[in-house]
Amino acid sequence: MGTPEFAVASLDALLEAGSHIVGVVTAPDKPAGRGQKLQQSAVKQYAVLHGLTVLQPEKLKSPEFLADLKALNADLQVVVAFRMLPEVVWDMPAKGTVNLHASLLPQYRGAAPINWAIINGEKESGVSTFLLKQEIDTGDVLFMEKVTIAPDTTAGEYHDRLMAKGAGLLVKTVKAIESGRYTEQPQDQSVNHELKHAPKIFKETCEINWNQPVETVYNLIRGLSPYPAAFTILNGKTLKVYKATAEQQSPTEQAGHYTTDNKTYLKFACTNGYISITDLQLEGKKRMNVEDFLRGSKL
Repeated sequence: MGTPEFAVASLDALLEAGSHIVGVVTAPDKPAGRGQKLQQSAVKQYAVLHGLTVLQPEKLKSPEFLADLKALNADLQVVVAFRMLPEVVWDMPAKGTVNLHASLLPQYRGAAPINWAIINGEKESGVSTFLLKQEIDTGDVLFMEKVTIAPDTTAGEYHDRLMAKGAGLLVKTVKAIESGRYTEQPQDQSVNHELKHAPKIFKETCEINWNQPVETVYNLIRGLSPYPAAFTILNGKTLKVYKATAEQQSPTEQAGHYTTDNKTYLKFACTNGYISITDLQLEGKKRMNVEDFLRGSKL
């Protein structure tokens, strides 16, 4: 059960490892692009290419879907980047339902664990597999693997690393369940008072507040790149920032004011330094590096 590209790597790894995939559950086709043509999810495209049975329920409690799911007679369900499942679904197989989550549980439960780990300046996170139960991301952990986060890593880069690492961990998990050689580890309750959460990212999360330390702004830019991208307003237009460098020095401008030579650099002042933007996109324009941007936009 999965929808985006992140889930494709796991499906591919399971197939390569010889797992018998009796069916794939993914999101319904959705209109996308200028022509509003129906677009298949990344998981559906892969499943169709490999001749796998595909279910695309609008509602996970519909009698038709539940009947089709039961008819697959799966021993185990595997969830990677899908929707929240009702108990009637996750409790159906004899061996339960395993979820791959892109964090070291119980930290960063929620919809956007990769983004928030980088926004918060973490030096490591990782992937976990766990058995689903009613409350989101709270089931007993089966396996975990730590993955370091370099100081300049973006969410997109870390996503790709966790996608590959998670696929391998999932194969290990499924093999362990198949052989019965695994232990269920309840999530650590002692850290509940210091849990960091990973809620869905909304537009207001993405607007840069320049009245903050340069490290905080730099981490926000990394944690939202390439999607949905941190942004600021430049001369009345939205400016998305994909990459930047952090410069620790006392700013001479007010926080939020910019300085540029109109050739090679565009810097915004923070409370204790500058963010020098290197990769950006102005509203109505394509994404480009700062030199190309300044060549066509005198500020």
